[in-house]
Amino acid sequence: MNKPDIKVGRTTIGNLVDILADNFGDNIGLEYHTLDIRKNFRELRETFDEVAKGLMALGIRQDDKVAIWANNLPEWVYTQYGSARMGAVLVTVNTNYRSKELEFLLRQSDATTLILTGGVREPDEYLKVLNEVCPIIKDSQPGKLHCEKLPFLKNIIYLGKEKIAGMYNWQDVLAMGKEVSDQELKTRLDSLDPDDVINMQYTSGTTGTPKGVMLSHTNLIGNALSMAECMKLTPDDAMCIPVPFFHCFGCVIGTLCCMVSGTTMAPVVSFTAAGVLQTVQASRCTALLGVPTMFIAEFEEMDKNSYDTSTLRTGVMAGSTCPIEVMKRVIKDMGADEMTIVYGQTEASPGITQTRDHDSLELKTSTVGKALPNVEVKIVDPMTDEEVPFGTQGELCTRGYHVMKGYYKMDEATAMAISEDNWLHTGDLAVMDENGYCKITGRIKDMIIRGGENISPREIEEFLYTNPKVKDVAVVGVQSEKYGEEVAAFIQLKMGTEATDKEVTAFCKDKISYHKIPKYIFFVDEFPATASGKIQKYKLREMAQHAIS
Repeated sequence: MNKPDIKVGRTTIGNLVDILADNFGDNIGLEYHTLDIRKNFRELRETFDEVAKGLMALGIRQDDKVAIWANNLPEWVYTQYGSARMGAVLVTVNTNYRSKELEFLLRQSDATTLILTGGVREPDEYLKVLNEVCPIIKDSQPGKLHCEKLPFLKNIIYLGKEKIAGMYNWQDVLAMGKEVSDQELKTRLDSLDPDDVINMQYTSGTTGTPKGVMLSHTNLIGNALSMAECMKLTPDDAMCIPVPFFHCFGCVIGTLCCMVSGTTMAPVVSFTAAGVLQTVQASRCTALLGVPTMFIAEFEEMDKNSYDTSTLRTGVMAGSTCPIEVMKRVIKDMGADEMTIVYGQTEASPGITQTRDHDSLELKTSTVGKALPNVEVKIVDPMTDEEVPFGTQGELCTRGYHVMKGYYKMDEATAMAISEDNWLHTGDLAVMDENGYCKITGRIKDMIIRGGENISPREIEEFLYTNPKVKDVAVVGVQSEKYGEEVAAFIQLKMGTEATDKEVTAFCKDKISYHKIPKYIFFVDEFPATASGKIQKYKLREMAQHAIS
């Protein structure tokens, strides 16, 4: 089937909606089999426009910031594309945030509007957190909030049927939108420029203070098109999206890759392994997204119950280190023999490199692919910024249409991240071969230096994954008076297995260099992680340091 005709640099995300509705209107665009929601692209445009008009009726202007704090609900998708139709900047809120983090984001982003669900783990957890941040909401008129700590915030929109003091509910906003004409919306849509910022994502905070990454229509559409092409997505495909929408993985590699290719979106509201496999089976998904920990959980579920994953062909594994054994099983047991690995970061919209469908198994399991089309990648010496020869480790830098416009109101941090000649410094260590394929060897800040020896945590993790008892592993460095740093390994064992630190040490002996063998071994039931699945290594370092001090 033909694919949508999209011109990068000349198309806005709002325009995408029209391209799909006009040319693929009868095709299913969004399907939640558990919620009995099935909308074609023509119906989706009508829904997106209802939301766009509702936001306009609230007085939200082009470039105003609209934050959304929810899991993968249908209203998240409606807001993503409805706000894009009327030019508001969508600010995505991490579903793990609590009061201090939420207050920081709403204040730093200058958000005028917050759209939220009651909660993810508990029915009213988000309402309680918001009340901590701004207790006067319940005494305010909807749309007329005056909170000293959050001077820009005026509108709170609740994603529920209940009427909550000080808040609009979702249906209120849609009803208000009926007062806005089609022509008013069209005028707003036609005024938008592809280089406008349309999305702000706050870096996940695995290190340091979160920063608001400003991404334009061109950043996002170009990146989604490139990644969709590497997956060979067409209107005949359907993608299961269990990764959170608040992260680039969910709303770019997920929904936007679908929109630029005409692929059906099949989201999972909240991740469970069974929920993912049921969605793949019910919606006959050909593509699946996930971080390694998700795939590991899905394999455990497949070992217990039978699911039909025979339709799977492709997808993306990303978000953190992709273990070789996990990737092999995705291809072998799930049948997704064209599964790809994407490497990137939010500041790059997010994709930088990707494996291709025709790549060998070795390339798919040992590299993160090569640069996406129209993207430059180079490896430099972190100390001198000089490009290094093939096969030499250095910092991965990237340049192209995909590099963010900058960090919101953080000019100094932007200047540190992007050089004067527009190279984004990723902070990641990598090696590139003569064909352009890259291996990520660690974070510059994650590199362990023991007695002058540079040790890559990734190398030790890959080795420990070969232990048949190991389900997942993360390696960090901890302070040592004698050597500067020592290696610590946090290990999650497979169900029904037991191991001791002496056993793990014996497994390493004579197989990896002595200085790489973990001095400290901790067994954990789960890892501290962001909502997008990234293991928070700084927390592991804190845990290890506390345990040994």
